[in-house]
Amino acid sequence: LWRLPVPEAPVPRVIGVDDFALRRRRRYATIITDAVTGRRIEVLPGRDADPLEAWLREHPGIEVVCRDGSATYAEAIRRALPDAVQVSDRWHLWRNLCDKVQLEVRAHAGCWAAVLNPPLPGGVREQTTRERWNKVHTLLGQGVGLLDCSRRLGLALNTVKRYARMPEPTGLRIAPAYRPTLVDPYREHLHRRRTEEPGVPALHLFHEIK
Repeated sequence: LWRLPVPEAPVPRVIGVDDFALRRRRRYATIITDAVTGRRIEVLPGRDADPLEAWLREHPGIEVVCRDGSATYAEAIRRALPDAVQVSDRWHLWRNLCDKVQLEVRAHAGCWAAVLNPPLPGGVREQTTRERWNKVHTLLGQGVGLLDCSRRLGLALNTVKRYARMPEPTGLRIAPAYRPTLVDPYREHLHRRRTEEPGVPALHLFHEIK
């Protein structure tokens, strides 16, 4: 009974191709699945193009390949199945979209900072930032290069580049990261009590909201 050959299942019309780690950052493999049912079809060693290309050539009839953004897989599929349609799988599509949105939001961190974190008048950090920004842009206006600015002002080159990219010194502020806390529902009460009685002990406020 144990010597009976396992019947070979037909290769579906639509397959999925992805890599996974056998040992993170050291050993990887390629898994081929039925993109409709999720059934595992084959596991290939490594995540190079040649093993996948050889397997695809041995299994004609595949019309659609659902894969991640790997250019290696794309080339293997193109060589073995030039007529097959390559599509991005849903998970990687959403992941790439989220990554792009996050980069776009980070690129406008200065805009959020200007609204959520207005500068304190006369603050030491704000004054230092403005002075450095003025010095960098003054030198740049005189035709001085970034590296020379860095040497003259005693600042790191990356710091000089950040100042040079900002149209205004306020753009260097970082938007604060707010996290929800247990006190959030009682903030209005606490602000009102502190306004009415600035010297009220914190322990009294704690008992009130408790």
